[in-house]
Amino acid sequence: MFTLKAGPLPASDVKNIIFFVRPKLELMDIIAENIRREDKGRFTQRDFHILFVPRRSLLCEQRLKDLGVLGSFYHREEYRLNLIPFDGDLLSMESENAFKECYLENDQTTLYHAAKGLTTLQALYGTIPQICGKGECARHVANMMIRMKRELGGSNNQITPVFDTLLLLDRNVDLLTPLATQLTYEGLIDEVYGIQNSNVKLPPEKFAPKKQGESGKDLPTEPKKLLLNSAEELYAEIRDKNFNAVGTVLSKKAKIISAAFEAFFDNLTVEQEFMSGFDTDKVNPYVEDCIAKKDPLIKILRLVCLQSVCNTGLKQKVLDFYKKEILQTYGYEHILTLHNLEKAGLLKAQSGSRNNYPTIRKTLRLWMDDVNEQNPNDISYVYSGYAPLSVRLAQVLVRPGWRSIEEVLKLLPGPQFEERQSLPAGLMKKRQQGENKVMLIFFLGGVTFAEIAALRFLSQLEDGGTEYIIATTKLINGTTWIKSLMEKLEPPPF
Repeated sequence: MFTLKAGPLPASDVKNIIFFVRPKLELMDIIAENIRREDKGRFTQRDFHILFVPRRSLLCEQRLKDLGVLGSFYHREEYRLNLIPFDGDLLSMESENAFKECYLENDQTTLYHAAKGLTTLQALYGTIPQICGKGECARHVANMMIRMKRELGGSNNQITPVFDTLLLLDRNVDLLTPLATQLTYEGLIDEVYGIQNSNVKLPPEKFAPKKQGESGKDLPTEPKKLLLNSAEELYAEIRDKNFNAVGTVLSKKAKIISAAFEAFFDNLTVEQEFMSGFDTDKVNPYVEDCIAKKDPLIKILRLVCLQSVCNTGLKQKVLDFYKKEILQTYGYEHILTLHNLEKAGLLKAQSGSRNNYPTIRKTLRLWMDDVNEQNPNDISYVYSGYAPLSVRLAQVLVRPGWRSIEEVLKLLPGPQFEERQSLPAGLMKKRQQGENKVMLIFFLGGVTFAEIAALRFLSQLEDGGTEYIIATTKLINGTTWIKSLMEKLEPPPF
C-alpha cells in the first residue's frame, strides 16, 4: 500500500493496481499523471482499478476523461465506507469539510452519508427505538434515516437493538467548545502537535539519543509517528485525564507537553475569563497585544470567536475594531475568512440588546469554580472549569430529560425533536438490574477529544446508568476547525 502522490508509480512487479480515493478533482490530476508516466514498454501490462470512497463522482470521472486516462480503468466502483471505527467507543466519517459544507455552502452530501452510515449501523445492531436531536442538520439526518428505512420496504429488523437512543447534535448548537483549548492529555497533544487519523507526528529531536557526538550526525531527521488508541495500556489510562492530573501518573514523561503548556498560560487565562462571563463585551487587551505582536492568525481568530460566542455576538464597534486590526495586520485577503466566520455564526454583531450566554451558562451549569482536576466529579474537568455544552445536553437528556431545560433549548439554534421507531414484538430489551442503557451520540460538524473524554467520564460513573458511544463527521480541534473555514486567497505578486 502506497500513499497517492504525483510522479511515476512506485516500482513493483504486480498485475493489478487499485486507486482508493476520495472523490476530489485535485486527486484525479495526480492519478492521471501516475498512469501517463507508467512505462508502456513493460513486459506485462498492468490493470488499473479505481474505488471512490464513499461514492462515485461523475465530475471526477469527467476529469479523468478530459485527462485522457478514463479508458485505462478496468473497474470504476464506489466503496461505501461511511463510518470508520477509531476506537472501541468512537466512529468517525473523517469528512474534512463537513462543517463548512453544511453550514456555509448548504451542501447536504455529508448528511446523506451520515444517514447512510446510521442505516448500515441499524442493519447490523438493530433498529434504534428512540431518536432525539437538536439542530437543522440533525433534523435532516433523522428524516433521511426514517425515509431510507421506509424505502427498504420497512422490513422489520429482527436484531435486538444494541442502542437504546440515538442523539443527533449539530455542531452549531455548541460553537463554544471547540474554540477553547482542550486540557485533557490527549486533547493537549492534539492542540500542540495535531492528531490525524489516530496518529501523531512528534518532532524528531525529542527522540535523540541521550549521549550525542559533537557532529550530531546520528540525530533523527524524520518526525516520529505514533499510533494513539486504547490498545496501549498506559495511554488508555491517562488519555482522558486533565493535564494537571497526569503528572502524578507520568511526572517526568509529560515534560514535553508541559513546556508547551507554559507558553499558552496567558491564552488560557483569557479563555477562562470569557467562558466564565468576565469582560466579554469590550476589546480585550491581551487579544489586542497578540495582534500587535502578529501572533499566528488562527490563535487570534479562536480567541475573538470565543469572545463573540460567550457574549452572543460582539458590540458593533468592538467587532469593527477587531476586523480592522486583523485585516491591517494580517492582510486584506483574510476578509473572506472573516465573512465565513460571520456566516457560520462564530463571529457576529450582537443583535438586540440581550446576551443569552449567562442564562445558558447558569441553567446548564457550564462554569464550575471549584473543579477537581485530580479526582473529577463533573465533566467540567476537561476544560478546567468549563463543562462542554454539547455533553451537558446529553447528560440532561438522560436525567432529568430535556423538558427541564426547554427555555434554554429555545435559545440554542435549530429545532429540537424526538422520534420513536417501532420494533417488532419481543425485541424490546429487558434490562437486567444495574445494566446500563447505551446511547449513540452523533456530532454533525465535528467533535473534540475533550468532549469524547467528558462522555467517557459519564460512561464510567457508578450511578450514571448510561454508556455513550460517539460518532462524528470529523475529529476536530479549534485550529483544524477554523482552518477549514479559512479561504486561501493568494495576494497578488506585486
